[in-house]
Amino acid sequence: MPTRSSRTVNASTADAVLIGGGIASATLAALLTELEPDWRIVVLEKLPKVGQEASDGWNNAGTGHSALCELNYTPQDVDGSVSPKKAISINEQFQLSRQFWSHLVETGSIADPSAFIHSVPHISFVRGLENADYLRRRHEALSQNPLFRDMEYTTSHAELSEWAPLITRGRPETESIAATRSLDGTDVNFGELTRILFDAASKQGTEVRTGRTVTSLRRMGRDWGVMSRGTDGDVSVVRAPFVFVGAGGNALPLMQDAGIDEIRGFGGFPISGEWLRCTNPDIVADHSAKVYGKAAVGAPPMSVPHLDTRYINGRRELMFGPYAGWSPKFLKTGSNADLLRSVKPSNIGQMLAVAPPNLDLMTYLVGELTKTFKQRVASLQEFMPSANADDWELITAGQRVQVIAPDKDRLGVLQFGTQLITTADGSMGGMLGASPGASTSVEIMLRMLEAVFPQRSSTWEPKVRAMVPSWRKPLSQDPSAATAYLDRTAEVLGLNR
Repeated sequence: MPTRSSRTVNASTADAVLIGGGIASATLAALLTELEPDWRIVVLEKLPKVGQEASDGWNNAGTGHSALCELNYTPQDVDGSVSPKKAISINEQFQLSRQFWSHLVETGSIADPSAFIHSVPHISFVRGLENADYLRRRHEALSQNPLFRDMEYTTSHAELSEWAPLITRGRPETESIAATRSLDGTDVNFGELTRILFDAASKQGTEVRTGRTVTSLRRMGRDWGVMSRGTDGDVSVVRAPFVFVGAGGNALPLMQDAGIDEIRGFGGFPISGEWLRCTNPDIVADHSAKVYGKAAVGAPPMSVPHLDTRYINGRRELMFGPYAGWSPKFLKTGSNADLLRSVKPSNIGQMLAVAPPNLDLMTYLVGELTKTFKQRVASLQEFMPSANADDWELITAGQRVQVIAPDKDRLGVLQFGTQLITTADGSMGGMLGASPGASTSVEIMLRMLEAVFPQRSSTWEPKVRAMVPSWRKPLSQDPSAATAYLDRTAEVLGLNR
């Protein structure tokens, strides 16, 4: 057996290297194989299979984030008004994903969309007169837009019982409640979609290498040298003029290792989570909706409580949560040293600056970490009064790294969302953060391609329009187009409309 010093390093070249085997890299691989079918694309994933980290069905809420039920996308101002701007933007981006997936179905790259997407109504649910008034204002603000025009609003226990019987069963009829419902909602298994997209890209020549841990990113003239180590210790280097870092929480340390100027000042704050999973098939069968509530004071948006119908591994599931937790790992399969290793002279000031303004978040996390199983079930019973602890089990959710971004006024700010990083020379792109990244990955990847390959944009535009017809054409401003594309994608993907 050769010693480490004598082991041969396998070298190769590619047009693009994608680091990470999640939905972001899978989406980019699918786009590039359509835009540049002659390119040699190499994907490096450290786990034995793709789609097993943040994209996995058990690690991802699977909402198909479209702002139909997520209340954190429609903040209320001090005067009581509700701004629909962010919700409309998120929905627009999700429509691009639906259009791209529909294109892949129509061209045969996706054989069966029911393997990853199902129609599941999206419901927002609140309690109390003040929250009901907020939800009414939200409905008024959104329902004027063609992307939300079919959204229903109710304060009736009887009507909500028809929408989601588990929410009203055992609830006092005197309690003030309100809810909205959209039948356009979906459940998306992003882990399964990731595998489907990589399988399609592989048939077009993309090389997906699993079990390979990227150990360094180094400049090699105008190219990048991406070194990785296999599970048996073999070392390889792929040289390419473009690298995408889509490695979930590990994207931050990898871009730090690359030494790009654009990552200076950025840090990460890891947050883990847990779900309650229903083990009673009768209860699972009695609920078909994603019901989202309001986040607790100080809670991050990713911890908005929701009672979710899911489709995972061919089975219908019911989950409630997530319950926020904390771990210094940047990936579920990461190291306890991840957070410490990410602290650099270039970002330590930003990371220290976010602590004082986010003391309520720290308090919330401590409270979540000390909750007993009984207390977790009590939180579920606020949503589902009839819930019995014997019908539920606790499972571990995915790991997320929230972005700490440089800020000229406050030095550093803690962001909840997705951050796209691109180098000035267009040789590297990367994605940091969490929701709604999976749902909006098509928009994010198209925006990145425009930034890093501006010289190709005009050549690519006809192909992009064929794949994603409403790119750069807001459907929210064109009611007839919005209706047409919603109907078309629903038909192709086998969804309700």
